[in-house]
Amino acid sequence: MKTLLKYFINGLLTILPIVLAVYIIYKIFGFLDSILGNLLKDVLKEDYIPGIGLVTTIVLITVLGWMSTQYISGKIFRLIDRVLEKTPFVKTVYTVIKDTVHSLFGEKRSFSTVVLIEYPELNMKSVGFVTTEDVSSLGDELADHVAVYIPQTFQIAGFTFLVPKERIIILDIKPEEAMKFLLSGGVATK
Repeated sequence: MKTLLKYFINGLLTILPIVLAVYIIYKIFGFLDSILGNLLKDVLKEDYIPGIGLVTTIVLITVLGWMSTQYISGKIFRLIDRVLEKTPFVKTVYTVIKDTVHSLFGEKRSFSTVVLIEYPELNMKSVGFVTTEDVSSLGDELADHVAVYIPQTFQIAGFTFLVPKERIIILDIKPEEAMKFLLSGGVATK
């Protein structure tokens, strides 16, 4: 009986990560394909091919990116940007989304510096990511602080701490490895 239980657990440890990874990739593909795919299904009917919505979305985003670099269409995009940044309520939502997207995919990326924060009074340490080097706009007393984001395990949420620069230690590890470590609760250490 112990041998059967051991085989069952080994099977579970082998198949569960594979099944979950395939399922998550399938769901992400389905979501991305449905962005324009649902519209194309109505138009193409029997000629619809799964994945055409994803390909169309990628092509459309690329064309919009190209258009944003052109003179006339670029001015139109900048005008839309300014209107959204000045519209009450919309401004708050739009600027948060815009800043987050730019920090993840733009030239000035956040989450690229992995740091260790020490809590000597508790004899504890925490790993996080520097998101902003200059937080002095929040007050002069914070001129020597940086914003450090500490993700929560198994979630997308996290905490942002304003930490004195002398209290952080920059770690020489890839941000992807640090994020994998943090989001797995320390289980993934490779």
